[in-house]
Amino acid sequence: MIARVDAHQHFWRYAPRDYPWMGDGMDVLRRDRLPEDLAPLLQAAALDACIAVQARADEAENTFLLDLAQQHAIIAAVVGWVDLFAAHAEERLAHWRAHPRFAGVRHLLQDDPDVAATLADPRFARGVEAAQRQGLVYEILVRGPAQLAEVPAFCARHDRHWLVLDHLGKPAIGGDGEADWRRHLHALAAQPHVLCKASGLVTEVVGAGLDRDAILRHLDAALEAFGADRLMFGSDWPVCLLRADYAAVAALVRDWAGRLSETEQALLWGGTALRCYDVHG
Repeated sequence: MIARVDAHQHFWRYAPRDYPWMGDGMDVLRRDRLPEDLAPLLQAAALDACIAVQARADEAENTFLLDLAQQHAIIAAVVGWVDLFAAHAEERLAHWRAHPRFAGVRHLLQDDPDVAATLADPRFARGVEAAQRQGLVYEILVRGPAQLAEVPAFCARHDRHWLVLDHLGKPAIGGDGEADWRRHLHALAAQPHVLCKASGLVTEVVGAGLDRDAILRHLDAALEAFGADRLMFGSDWPVCLLRADYAAVAALVRDWAGRLSETEQALLWGGTALRCYDVHG
């Protein structure tokens, strides 16, 4: 029975050509990271399963992750990739949707030179609409308040299924722009079909160290905006290893969440992810 879920992590068999985003200073990531590596970490954190999220923009990623999901019961669902701009996006989405563990798609908005233009592009809109018609989650990956500012209007236009904000919108934790980030986060949270992952925070801390107080302040802001029933814990493993190990990331959120009721904690640690990704134990 799946009850507790890590809603955001990645797997890969490392090859430099496939992961050009792993730049200097990321040596800890430049090795294979597979379910057998994650399984003991999940167990130590009293978690049952995970949501595997794409780490490269290629449909080969879908095959790779779904094959892993067939072999490893800890993978409850896969968030993959399809070219949402393509004329055949609807057909490709339907192809992958036929797999019972294919639950969503993600486009790396944070890497686009003009996020506003992407979100307003009618081709992209048709792709997202097709995903939502097919019951697929669309995950929003943006960085910082300037990009996050473009997201609420986009979400208002696409309300047929869940939308998920990854990593609280990647604020510069301990840096500039916190007030703007909070304002845009609240505008986004006003839309009930939008969920948010409490994930990827340790790697967004500005400067050396983790600045625990700043991380907790951002978690508080997310709780205030979304409520406990629309937040999901995600480790962002193995990317989190750039700043902290799995146990430290899980402990940070666990300590912060201690104030929540048992019901709220159950939602944060899996209940909302199970509902969002339509996972049945």
